[in-house]
Amino acid sequence: MESRKIIPVNTEVHWDKSLELVSKTDKAGTIRYASEAFVNVCGYEEYELVGQPHNIIRHPDMPKVIFKLLWKNLLNGKDFHAVVKNMAKNGRYYWVITRFEIFKNDKGEITGFMGRRKSVPTEVSDKIEELYKKLKQIEDATEIDSAEDYLTGYLEDQKKTYDEYLSEILNSAEKENKNATSKKSLFGRFFG
Repeated sequence: MESRKIIPVNTEVHWDKSLELVSKTDKAGTIRYASEAFVNVCGYEEYELVGQPHNIIRHPDMPKVIFKLLWKNLLNGKDFHAVVKNMAKNGRYYWVITRFEIFKNDKGEITGFMGRRKSVPTEVSDKIEELYKKLKQIEDATEIDSAEDYLTGYLEDQKKTYDEYLSEILNSAEKENKNATSKKSLFGRFFG
């Protein structure tokens, strides 16, 4: 695939937010499969995605520390839920929450991952974007380790893990959403 610099556009991708976006990667994060919904939302052709590193859709606003934590957990065999701002081929953005399935061989060695993504309400992306901006500023001014220290301190101050923090902002957004029809929380409906 020819390399070209994609310029971010401060416009959201218009997509059917009831869809689940699925991709499968090898252990190194190279895309091996992308669902039709994933392909349609990110704007790349399937052949442009397969064989590429998954960070082909990473938005430059995303702090690297979130991916550092994601990979640390996944490579240790632990799922990691993350709210992520992705960038489509046309430069537009879309926010998703992701959960992972970890694939292992007969020896128990990790061979790959499947990510399932759902849209998050604007209230969630707005809230987490505040934290991500701080993390990105710290990374840009110093280094990723400083951003990781800040995130650790922030979560300790909140007395929460990253998953608990996500659960709280998802549940808070649901309470604000007067159209909520389910008694189960947004976090629970997606991850339960």
